[in-house]
Amino acid sequence: MRLRDIPPDLYAREVLPLTAELWAGRRSFDEYVAQTLEIASSSYGRRYYRTVGLYDGGTLVASFKRYERTVHDGLRRQRAVGIGAVFTPSRLRGRGYASVMLALALDRARAEKYDLAYLFSDIRPEFYTALGFRMLPSRELSLRADALPSSRLVPARLTDRDWSGVRRTFERCEDLRRIGFSRSDSVWQWIRTRMRHGSEHAAGHETNLIVRRGMRIAAYVLGVRAPERDAYIVDEFGFADESASQTVPALLRAAAGDLRRILGWLPPDGARRLLPKGAVKRRKRAIFMMLPLSAAGERTLSSATNADGDFCWGTDHI
Repeated sequence: MRLRDIPPDLYAREVLPLTAELWAGRRSFDEYVAQTLEIASSSYGRRYYRTVGLYDGGTLVASFKRYERTVHDGLRRQRAVGIGAVFTPSRLRGRGYASVMLALALDRARAEKYDLAYLFSDIRPEFYTALGFRMLPSRELSLRADALPSSRLVPARLTDRDWSGVRRTFERCEDLRRIGFSRSDSVWQWIRTRMRHGSEHAAGHETNLIVRRGMRIAAYVLGVRAPERDAYIVDEFGFADESASQTVPALLRAAAGDLRRILGWLPPDGARRLLPKGAVKRRKRAIFMMLPLSAAGERTLSSATNADGDFCWGTDHI
């Protein structure tokens, strides 16, 4: 048995028809295939994303998506490999193929000097615990929109020309955090593409708002309005400085509009303080897990385990 990269067109033909029921969501099968291929052909996809399979002889017996990200821990930068869409065809399950596949992939990552491996477990996190992954705090919140203050904000919808300002604002927030995912140009393009695809939400439509201070962005929120759930589902927010941070609650309320609730992952350190204490509980899906591949990765993971908020935003989900 050995690992091999699966070319995107072959992955689309052999794997996607089997995984569509699990991960296509509200997308049609054709949309699911087209969007998967678009990710693979993007600037991020060409450099940092691969589809990988375990082959027993000439037979593909398990597969996963492999991502690369950089983690900042203080001034240090660490290489992280992400694992997503782990899949074994139903007729081949129970034979240990997925365990062998991931063990080989992790051994390869160690040999290539990666510091961390990470994933989001939608089902059976115990499977990954057996491979050495550790569960980090993964929580979600639910707030009444009217628990947030309203003000005379004049928010605007985020446009294509605003993304550079959003990036600068995000980076100012990240400067306040010791540990998190760094974002290059290609990572931002990947995030924008996935938001346009709507692949992360089973309902709702994209609603991203900003508040300007002069020509600059003072604060932003990214998420979807989901009338089906009577909620605004926030994926991320950011602010340029302490003064701008005070506009975030009102901006979230503006994004919710006439919807009753605001839902989302618990924000990372530094951002959680902007929201009132509400209903916070452990997420049952998208549980964040990491595995150290080096001594530096072990130190980073130890620090991340003690964080007050989540490790990352919903926009970083794979």
